[in-house]
Amino acid sequence: MNKGKLIVFSAPSGSGKTTIVKHLLGKEDLNLEFSISAASRDPRGEEEHGKDYYFISLEQFKKHIKAEEFLEWEEVYRDNFYGTLKSEIERIWALGKNVIFDIDVAGGLRIKHKFPEQTLAVFVKPPSVDELKRRLKQRSTESDDKINMRIAKASVELATAPQFDTIIKNYDLDTAKEEAYQLVKEFISK
Repeated sequence: MNKGKLIVFSAPSGSGKTTIVKHLLGKEDLNLEFSISAASRDPRGEEEHGKDYYFISLEQFKKHIKAEEFLEWEEVYRDNFYGTLKSEIERIWALGKNVIFDIDVAGGLRIKHKFPEQTLAVFVKPPSVDELKRRLKQRSTESDDKINMRIAKASVELATAPQFDTIIKNYDLDTAKEEAYQLVKEFISK
C-alpha cells in the first residue's frame, strides 16, 4: 500500500468537514475519490450503504479488526465502531485516484502517522462550541443525549487541532471551501 495521495479532513461533528469534502469531490482537477468508512451503526436519515458508509454488524466489524483488515479503526462511542478498510484504499488507488477522507480526529491522525509523506491532514475548526451545538440540533438526526455526547467529545477533539498539518477555520463556508481547494491542489501537485 503506497501509491497516490491521502487527503484527511477531520473535525468535531457539525464543523462543516462533510460539506467541504463534498465540494472538493466536485473538483475534477483534484482527481479525488471518497474513502467510504465502515460503521457498526445503523444508517441515519438518508445515508446509504456503499455510498456514505459500509454499514456492517458489530460482530462483522470485530472480525475485520481481528483479521487486521483495517488501516485504522476506532470505537467512537460504546459499541459504535468506525474504520477504514485497507481494501477501500487499494480500490481507490487502483482507479489511479487520490483518496479523500471525512474521518474522526483519532483516525485521521493514525493515517497521517502511517503515511506521513503521502498524507495532508486538515483540521476543520468550527466558529464555536455553541455554533456546533446549534448545527447538530438543526440536523434533527439525533437525540439530545447523542448531541450532548458529541459536544463533550468536541472539546477533546479541538485540543488535537495542532497535531494536524493545517487548520481551516470554518467561520464562512465559501471561504473555507476555497481555502481547502487551494491546500489540496497544492499538495497533490507536489
